[in-house]
Amino acid sequence: MDTLSEAGLTPTRAQLDKAGRELLFTEARTVSSFAATPVTDEELAEIWELAKWPPTAANTQPLRVLYVRTAEGKKRLIPHLAEGNRAKSQSAPVVAVLALDTAFHEYVPEIFPHNPGLKDVYEANEPLRLTNGTFSAALQAGYFILAARATGLFAGPMTGFDKDAVDAEFFPEGRYKSLVVVNLGHPGENPWRDRLPRLSPETTVQWA
Repeated sequence: MDTLSEAGLTPTRAQLDKAGRELLFTEARTVSSFAATPVTDEELAEIWELAKWPPTAANTQPLRVLYVRTAEGKKRLIPHLAEGNRAKSQSAPVVAVLALDTAFHEYVPEIFPHNPGLKDVYEANEPLRLTNGTFSAALQAGYFILAARATGLFAGPMTGFDKDAVDAEFFPEGRYKSLVVVNLGHPGENPWRDRLPRLSPETTVQWA
């Protein structure tokens, strides 16, 4: 059986087992050094096939992905990263640049067909468009990291880079605005530090 419905399940009834939760959450680590193990086109395509499904505001899906994987591409990207991040990205087989499409509203009639007029609302209100788009793109960046883990890859997300310089280098038309870069691959030598503490529920969770 290929789907939850074919298996007689619904998304609210199905749960990840312990191994699945560890893969995505409790044992997942941010990788700082990578092995030379190649990452295939199929693996990269599979990440997006998973990441495209979770929700965004009005289904707008404003995130765009640039996979930087060639020596020439890295030569263009790495000088714009913070100095402490350059070795990490140099060792990664692939670096994904995740960006906001500032004209994401052009697709509203296709992906939000019951309210195509939302396109005009966003067209007339750029601050609203960019605020909502950035929020949804950030959600999708989180989904992207989880999807990479689900495919068996390790991720190293970073915001330490010159966004204006990266945009000028890779998105000179000005439509896309980079948000985060994510190193992708398999762990190399000494790939992570000891896990840092997490805040307690007493600090972070309230009940009403």
